[in-house]
Amino acid sequence: MLKTPVGDTRLRILAWLREPGRGEHGATADAVAARFGLPRPVAVTHLRLLTSLGLLHTASFVGRLHYRRDEVRIVQVARTFEKGW
Repeated sequence: MLKTPVGDTRLRILAWLREPGRGEHGATADAVAARFGLPRPVAVTHLRLLTSLGLLHTASFVGRLHYRRDEVRIVQVARTFEKGW
């Protein structure tokens, strides 16, 4: 789900969103696109998938949609895979 044959972009996005300063407000699709050198529609696709998996939450901040990590859900998913899902 997170890692595809074309790369590990989704994992890198999740790791980047954990960095100091990102946790409070998250990041916009434009910021993700710029950080990872992606076209905006590709960044949006990654963010929407992570959101649909429950790994990210969205919130409007200063009139723009921001994506933040859902730490509780990420821990739940990690535990599921550790148990040999």
